[in-house]
Amino acid sequence: YAHAHIFETYSLIMTYLVKESNGYRYIDEGQGEVLLLLHGLFGALSNWDGVINYFKKDYRIIIPMLPIYEMSPREAGLEALVTFTEGFVASQELKDMTLIGNSLGGHIAILYTLTHPEQVRRLVLTGSSGLFENGMGGSYPKRGSYEYISERVAYTFYDPKVATKELIDEVFETTSSIPKCMSIVGIAKSAQRNNVAKELHKIEAPTLLVWGLNDTITPPHVGHEFNRLISNSELYFIDKCCHAPMMEHPERFNELLDRFLVKHAIAELA
Repeated sequence: YAHAHIFETYSLIMTYLVKESNGYRYIDEGQGEVLLLLHGLFGALSNWDGVINYFKKDYRIIIPMLPIYEMSPREAGLEALVTFTEGFVASQELKDMTLIGNSLGGHIAILYTLTHPEQVRRLVLTGSSGLFENGMGGSYPKRGSYEYISERVAYTFYDPKVATKELIDEVFETTSSIPKCMSIVGIAKSAQRNNVAKELHKIEAPTLLVWGLNDTITPPHVGHEFNRLISNSELYFIDKCCHAPMMEHPERFNELLDRFLVKHAIAELA
């Protein structure tokens, strides 16, 4: 089982090489300040295509593959994913990072920032869990029902066309395995139990919040609540957009992110 991924080491996601070192698999594109991107529970590296293409000329973009489906159901939870992220950052000797997280990835980014404030220069959250979420639209994955998975994936987007057959196939493949399903449920429950409301005031890093106005999983009021609780934060909504703004409206997402990165340039913060 440990060797199952060896053949994927050189796989290309779009046109990006998936590297492997010290047991971590990740994309590493561009040079400069580090933007560390963390995907969500059903996320994939391809979720960030628009961000990679736009920013790789000026920044170093690193996206670790979170071991969501490799965890044993017993250890599957936020704590293990934060520990994984700490190990990855240490192994790559990263510092002065901008942490960008979508959904569950945002939750991990928050917990990492709270534990390692000195490492995080800026924080970007989009559709982040940590305060309130609807889970899988109110229900957990039903194994083996393609129609159900198709519906759930579409539920993540304002425009169901964004839920391509490739994306649905990817999620279906994942949820057709009982251990993977148990891991997903374990992590989802762990995220719902882990409420960060009382900790958010400790975050001092400039924080950008980008929310879909039509987000059904972490609705707009959740974005407002993050904005209220993180003192140095700014909140933007994107219309006709659900839970993954960087996939549904990449141009607008990149424009907001670019402006934020320039506004809080690291030279000024140093």
